[in-house]
Amino acid sequence: MIEMIDVYKSYPNGVNALNGINIKIEPGEFVYIVGPSGSGKTTFIKMMYREEKPTSGAVLINGKDVASYKNSKIPLLRRNMGVIFQDYKLLTNLNVYENVAYSLLVTEETRTRMKRRVMDVLELVGLKHKIRMKPQELSGGEQQRVSIARSIVRNPKLVIADEPTGNLDPETSIGILKLFEEINALGTTIVMATHNKDLVNNFRHRVIAIENGEIVRDEVKGEYGYDI
Repeated sequence: MIEMIDVYKSYPNGVNALNGINIKIEPGEFVYIVGPSGSGKTTFIKMMYREEKPTSGAVLINGKDVASYKNSKIPLLRRNMGVIFQDYKLLTNLNVYENVAYSLLVTEETRTRMKRRVMDVLELVGLKHKIRMKPQELSGGEQQRVSIARSIVRNPKLVIADEPTGNLDPETSIGILKLFEEINALGTTIVMATHNKDLVNNFRHRVIAIENGEIVRDEVKGEYGYDI
């Protein structure tokens, strides 16, 4: 599903964010991306949804090099994946239902099928009873669940999460991780960048560690491996 081949990324300020990344992530995997701050994790993640382009090398999603995509093709690429951020990025003028349904407006779903799908994912994330509430009326954990619902409503095969529990308390973070595991059990590939040592150590999945822009560790059911 995902392959990076000799990927390098240098920024105009002289920072070398990625230095020869070679990696494969298979369909249905759950992968943590870990490493110190400034190690290149976020750049690595952004390559997958073409927020960043490599200076050299190839980034393949389902066999297609997204680094070569024209800007006009990027929205089509992102329709087939879900992206979740630490700061939720919800539309504050829309309620829970509308925030999730918004992702389906660019599709050709009928209103009936759209409503059924939105309600199904809101039930999955435990927010079916809060569909009329605005984001600012929800807790941080609830807002992140709305963000997750929005990311999976189109049935993507890939979900990319960049520090999705960074603003959440430990108990809420555990709930979010369990939700990711449910989504993964349905066949969705999960790639999650995180600094949360406890989650990585208690919910074991593949761990890819990045330091100074290089992959220094790749373990099945690995540990976090850093003191925080």
